[in-house]
Amino acid sequence: MRQLLIIDDEKNIRHGLQVMIERQFPGRYTIRCARHGQEGLFTLREQPADIIITDIRMPVLDGIAMLEQLRASSELVQQPEVIVLSGHDDFEYAKAAIRYQVREYLLKPIRRDDLFAALESLENELVRKESLSRRLEDADQYRRQWQEEQLSRWLEAPADEAKRELDACTWLQLPEPYIVCVWNCVTADGHPVAVQELDLLLSQLADHTQATYEMQLLDREGRRVWMIRQEQLGLLQALARAAARREVSGLWAGISSSKQERSELQTAYAQACRALVYGFFCPGIYLLNEPTLQEAEIPQAQLEEDVRRLGNLLGTGRSSEISGMVHHLFRLSGTGMRSLNEVQRTVRLINENVLDEVFRHFGEASIEVLRLYRRVCSLEHYRYFHDYCRDLERLLLSLDEYIGQLRLVHSEHHRLKEAVAYLHSHYARPLNMATVSNHVSLNYSYFSEAFKAYTGESFVVYLKKLRIERAKELLAEPHHRLGEIGEQVGFESSRHFSRVFRELEGITPQEYRARLELRSGMV
Repeated sequence: MRQLLIIDDEKNIRHGLQVMIERQFPGRYTIRCARHGQEGLFTLREQPADIIITDIRMPVLDGIAMLEQLRASSELVQQPEVIVLSGHDDFEYAKAAIRYQVREYLLKPIRRDDLFAALESLENELVRKESLSRRLEDADQYRRQWQEEQLSRWLEAPADEAKRELDACTWLQLPEPYIVCVWNCVTADGHPVAVQELDLLLSQLADHTQATYEMQLLDREGRRVWMIRQEQLGLLQALARAAARREVSGLWAGISSSKQERSELQTAYAQACRALVYGFFCPGIYLLNEPTLQEAEIPQAQLEEDVRRLGNLLGTGRSSEISGMVHHLFRLSGTGMRSLNEVQRTVRLINENVLDEVFRHFGEASIEVLRLYRRVCSLEHYRYFHDYCRDLERLLLSLDEYIGQLRLVHSEHHRLKEAVAYLHSHYARPLNMATVSNHVSLNYSYFSEAFKAYTGESFVVYLKKLRIERAKELLAEPHHRLGEIGEQVGFESSRHFSRVFRELEGITPQEYRARLELRSGMV
């Protein structure tokens, strides 16, 4: 709906105009009223109007003085269309109306048809202006988009081609000196945020710091690129401090050194992009210059040897050495800036020579470990490098425990197999659990639980069954006397032997032999 303001010192005229207009144009206008020019200006500051209908002669501030202040005001985004009402056909008033761009001049008493015709004329003018404004905005947007696309192409074109076209460009006006700033913002999972979200965030931060740019564009990586004046670097730093106060995570910008010539634009952009990469290593730092690497990269042979040693530590339980090796490989204790190329080479070696090999040889671990493994396999899954190192260390310590358990199980399996073999070879001797656990070098209490888990039965029950099974073999041979069989299979007495036999088989040894003889005679 259009905003319409009626300014007149006579209440009846204000009310009459409002009723006529609302009856003739239902739903077209939201109408407000003011008693004089001063009140009208105050109302306009609160809510701008599309159309003003104003009297000339009013107390406090008359219509002409009000129009003079209105047209001089810089607060209004768009000046309203004005209809002046006057009870005097005065040439001086008419000249003033023309000077302050009054669209219609109506004499009192107001004729309805004249008022409605004036409003229709203003409506047509407003529609025309809106259409023109949209076309201009579209054209301006197209021009800006075309210029951004050209700049984006030049930033990544071959150097000779970019320099030639930049030198020939007539529309590109860069301040001298200027700086290129490339912004990046990523989520905790390392994914870039949408450019709309980045623009909104930068806009909110800039509103608090007055930071601005001369030109901006999107590069082919979807990052926001600013060209700013050298003297506005302080405002950019204020923006970074505002981000720090709000604890904005994942936002940083690479900035170039100061440049004078537009032919240096591509060089400045490349500098800013190289600086941007190192935001990955610098949580909490929002503006980055291209770093000076203070240490030489580790030779490939030494890097491979260090990674091999890391893999050998897994399963040993030496967690402090594993953590120390991670710190050594990535120079986490040093003060110099590490090379991104070296970090990427190290990550690739750890993935291929340690992590992949572990899962190839030892199989899959828990779901949690597998999830962590899939995340650690790429630096792109992380916002900051220290988050990657933390997860890598967690994964390696989990794998150390996992491999250690597998080795322990393998070792225990061998020892328990040896214990069972010892029982089968020495069941006729006086045996107890202490003797056998000592023989295979396992703790007594642990051996008791492990033996039961391995065989499904306790040590005592397993030994009883083993001895009775051997006794049943001897009972099938008639030349073995009953009184001797129990002692031959390890029982202390024939009485003990008979009790255990009956406990497991349900009959006595004599009855078992008699049954065997009966079956043999029937055959």
